[in-house]
Amino acid sequence: MKFGIIKERKNPPDRRVVFAPNELTRLKQLYHDAIVEVESSDIRIFSDVQYQSMGITVTDDVSDCDVLFGVKEVPVENLIPNKAYFFFSHTIKKQPYNRKLLQAILEKSIDLYDHETIVDAHNRRLIGFGRYAGMVGVYNGIRAFGIKFELFKLPKAETLSGRDALIMHLKRITMPALKFVITGTGKVGSGAKEILDAIKIKEITVDNYLTKKYAQAVYVQLDVLEYNKRIDGQSLDFTDFIAHPEEYVSDFEKFTKVTDIYFAGHFYASGAPMILTREMLNASDCKLKVVADISCDVKGPIACTLRSSTIAEPLYGYFPLEDKEVDVFHPAAVVVMAVDNLPCELPKDASEGFGEQFMEHVIPAFFNGDKDGILKRAKITENGKLTERFSYLQDYVDGK
Repeated sequence: MKFGIIKERKNPPDRRVVFAPNELTRLKQLYHDAIVEVESSDIRIFSDVQYQSMGITVTDDVSDCDVLFGVKEVPVENLIPNKAYFFFSHTIKKQPYNRKLLQAILEKSIDLYDHETIVDAHNRRLIGFGRYAGMVGVYNGIRAFGIKFELFKLPKAETLSGRDALIMHLKRITMPALKFVITGTGKVGSGAKEILDAIKIKEITVDNYLTKKYAQAVYVQLDVLEYNKRIDGQSLDFTDFIAHPEEYVSDFEKFTKVTDIYFAGHFYASGAPMILTREMLNASDCKLKVVADISCDVKGPIACTLRSSTIAEPLYGYFPLEDKEVDVFHPAAVVVMAVDNLPCELPKDASEGFGEQFMEHVIPAFFNGDKDGILKRAKITENGKLTERFSYLQDYVDGK
C-alpha cells in the first residue's frame, strides 16, 4: 500500500497537513508494508527538509501512490484519475460551489473519502479539527473584547507558535471580571473549555452564573437542553430533541442578560431552533458585547452572524436595531468573530492532533480488512458512482 501526502492547492493557502513528520515515521514503523511519499510544498507548516530528515521521500510526483491524503478540496485540474482520495470535499450537504468537484471525481473514477464522513458504528465523527477551532475561537473572542474596549492588546493567533503561546499571552493580560458562556460540549466546546481552564477562569453552575456577581472572570458550559426548552414545557431528553427539534424553542435569553462574551461551539442540525435571536440582541437588558461564533453557520442559529469573517479581517460589528453590519467601534455594536477556518491559525498543533486521530481510527482499516467498516462508511464514490450511503447526492450531481 502506497500512501501520498498531497500539496494543498486551494486559495487562500492552508498550511495544515494530515500527517506531521513524526506521525509518518510511526506509520512506517507500525506497518512495514506501507510506503509513504510526500509531495513537495513551500506552504506546509512542516518543511520538505523536516520530512526528509525523518527518512521520508519527498517528491514532485505522487501519481504512483494508491491513496492520497489532503486537507482542503483538490482543484479539479489537479485530480489524478483512478485514485483514492481523502480530504474535506464540502459536498455532503450539497454545497453548490463544489458540485463541479464531485462531478469531476465521478468522471475520473476516483474513490472519495471525506474526513467528515469518517464515523463509528453510531455515526459519531472520529476525526476533525474541532478542538483547535474551539481553542482559537476563545482566544479570538477575548482578543476582540480587548480591541473593542481598548483594554488590552493581544497578537493575532496566526502569528503565534501554537496552543501554549495562546495560553501564555492570555495569562499576561489583566482579565476583567467577565462572564463567558459556551454552547456545545463536543470537540469544539471541549477546545474552548480547555483554554478557559488553562488560564484559570472559574467554571460555575448555571444557577450561580445566572444569579450571582463575581469579582473574577467566570464561565459556564451549556449542553443543548440547557439553552433549549420544549414549547409545551415538558422536560425530556436529548433523544427527544434530536427526533423533534421543531417542538423546541431557544431558552438562551436569560444568559444574554448576564453574559459579556458568548462562545458558540454547538453542532447545529437542520430544523433546530434559533439560539440567539435578533429580538434577544435588541433587548434593552442584553449584556452581550462579543459573539465568537466558532461554529459559524451563516444565516443559522446566531442572528448576528451575517457572514463568515476571515483570518485577515476576523471581526465586524453588528447593529441589532437595524440588523446590519457596522463598524466594530459603533457604540451600539455587538462584535462578531465568525472565522470559518479557525484551525488554520494553529497549523502545527492542528496537524499533529489530526494525524494522531487518523493513525488511531483510519490507518488500521487498510491493514485489517476494514473489519470495523470505517472505510466502507466513509466512502462517497466508487468506480464512477455514488455509494449507496451517499446516493442522496445524485440530484445534486445531476444539477437538479
